[in-house]
Amino acid sequence: MIKLPINYHEPLPAAFYPASAPLPFSRADFGADFHWGAAAAAYQTEGAWQHQGKGPSIWDDFTRRKGTIRRNEHGRVAADFYNRYETDLDLARGLGLTDFRFSAAWSRVLPEGLGAVNRRGLDYYDRLVDACLERDLRPWLTLYHWDLPSALQARGGWTNRSIVGWFSDYAQIMARRLGDRVQHWAVLNEPMVFVGAGHLLGVHAPGRRHLGAFLAAAHHATLAQAEGGRALRALLPDSAQIGTTFSCSHLTPHRPGNRNDEAATRRADALLNRFFVEPTLGLGYPVAELPALRWLLERYLKPGDDQRMKFSFDFWGVQNYTREVVKFSPWLPLQWATLVPAKQRGVPHTDMGWEVFPESIYHMLKQFAAYPNAPRLLVTESGSAFPDVVQDGRVPDPARRAYLQAAIGQVLRAQQEGIDVGGYFAWSLTDNFEWAEGYGPRFGLIHVDYETQERIVKDSGRWYQQFLGGTAVASEPERAAAERV
Repeated sequence: MIKLPINYHEPLPAAFYPASAPLPFSRADFGADFHWGAAAAAYQTEGAWQHQGKGPSIWDDFTRRKGTIRRNEHGRVAADFYNRYETDLDLARGLGLTDFRFSAAWSRVLPEGLGAVNRRGLDYYDRLVDACLERDLRPWLTLYHWDLPSALQARGGWTNRSIVGWFSDYAQIMARRLGDRVQHWAVLNEPMVFVGAGHLLGVHAPGRRHLGAFLAAAHHATLAQAEGGRALRALLPDSAQIGTTFSCSHLTPHRPGNRNDEAATRRADALLNRFFVEPTLGLGYPVAELPALRWLLERYLKPGDDQRMKFSFDFWGVQNYTREVVKFSPWLPLQWATLVPAKQRGVPHTDMGWEVFPESIYHMLKQFAAYPNAPRLLVTESGSAFPDVVQDGRVPDPARRAYLQAAIGQVLRAQQEGIDVGGYFAWSLTDNFEWAEGYGPRFGLIHVDYETQERIVKDSGRWYQQFLGGTAVASEPERAAAERV
């Protein structure tokens, strides 16, 4: 871990700064219709895990198992957003945000995943949407952010093809209730993460480690992604902007020019960056780079699926935090590749072990925009986790502030090259439960004391506020560091 300066005004390592987007820049450079927001997710923030008829989710179950989460933590209270959403939305509006992205907990609306609707749960999201609009925050609703109802997992979850219909029914319920006020919808959040980490690596819920489970879940998520979009569009044909979000990382070979590492990088790119994008465009799965996917086609692809996987989204959410360096590995037969950790490479990295490399955002926007018929792009998650210390009622977090500044600069770089980028959402509005990492890593613009639930806007959040208000400039040390790159 790099040593972070204690003094807020000390210059940071040059790696925090963009090489090709000179600072300062202003909000006006992005255009008047650009969306400025922050994001959150139900299980990570809401708490109220058994409140008012909510059913359990796979993350409720997963966190009960010893050894799955650092320090055996869980999201039963989390940031208590369920009870504090009005206060948190006041803070969001105070930061100058124009948009707020959040997810609904499927099991809060449908405790069994299907069947009877929990009206009190649906009423909560009704109130949340109204609270956003009362504060002039455009609500962006993500239908699925990883917290599958336990009752559906008992039926096979994402490995059961029936989930495509279950998810479509859930999408219709949400659209009928909230579609008159929610104009921006994201169908899935990062499907490669919840199927890969949850069904192949076993480090996320439901904790499975099986190639067949991964391939089945991946194909059904691909179908659900498109069917969910169709369900929304059928009910909201004129008013809604419908998208979905993809995790992604800019990939480079460990040894440039080495044939094995170059090929491994192409295979990793097919799995991590292309797998869920290309079927929506009618390109199918990247089988040429990943021959193991032929098993998926033979076992799970049914007649008509090629067409069912297609859907013309209005936008794609690009969710990027870092780049990855790839080298050939004979021990991982799906992609014959492994990722070289940032710590091993001796480069600056965050509390998540991710390399500090804001330029990755630019590269991924450029990669996605290169697809023929690509829709508008938005950065729907971008952030960094660094240690926080409360000092005299403040949270000085120069590394996070610098990362935020650099990331926004990379978005502007892409936009100035003609890429249609429509928004930037910082991850996350508040500190929250960070999945298998528990409450250790902090991404928030707003610090949360998990014992008292006290909120403090961090210095990075205040910089974002100043930027959106048109008063932020790079400090002289930061300007000097940027010029040295």
